[in-house]
Amino acid sequence: MARVKTAIITKKKHKKVLKRAKGYYGAKHYRFRQAKQAVMKSGAYAYVGRKDKKSNFRKLWIIRINAGARINGLTYSTLINGLKKANVTINRKMLADLAVTDPKAFAEICKIAKK
Repeated sequence: MARVKTAIITKKKHKKVLKRAKGYYGAKHYRFRQAKQAVMKSGAYAYVGRKDKKSNFRKLWIIRINAGARINGLTYSTLINGLKKANVTINRKMLADLAVTDPKAFAEICKIAKK
C-alpha cells in the first residue's frame, strides 16, 4: 500500500477556514485553531440571526400597521379582527407597505375592517 500524505488536504481545510476568518480581530484571523473556533461561533450567531430577522420584521410590520390604523381611528387588534371577520386575506407585510406608501388604500382597508 502506498502511504497517503494529508498535507495538501489539511492545507486546503486550513485555507478555507482562514479565508472565512478574514478581518477578525487579533490572532483569530491568522491562527488556525483560534480561527476555527471563531468561525464556528460566528456561524452559530449567523444561524440564530437569520431566525431572529423574521421575528424582527414581523414586529416592524405590526408597528407600522398599528400607526396607520390609529391615524384611521382603529387599533391594530381591532383592524386585524375586522379584516378576519370580513374575510379579507392580506398579510402583514403588504398591510405595512400600504400603510407607509399608500395611505388612501390603507384607509379603504380600514373602512372595510370597521364594518
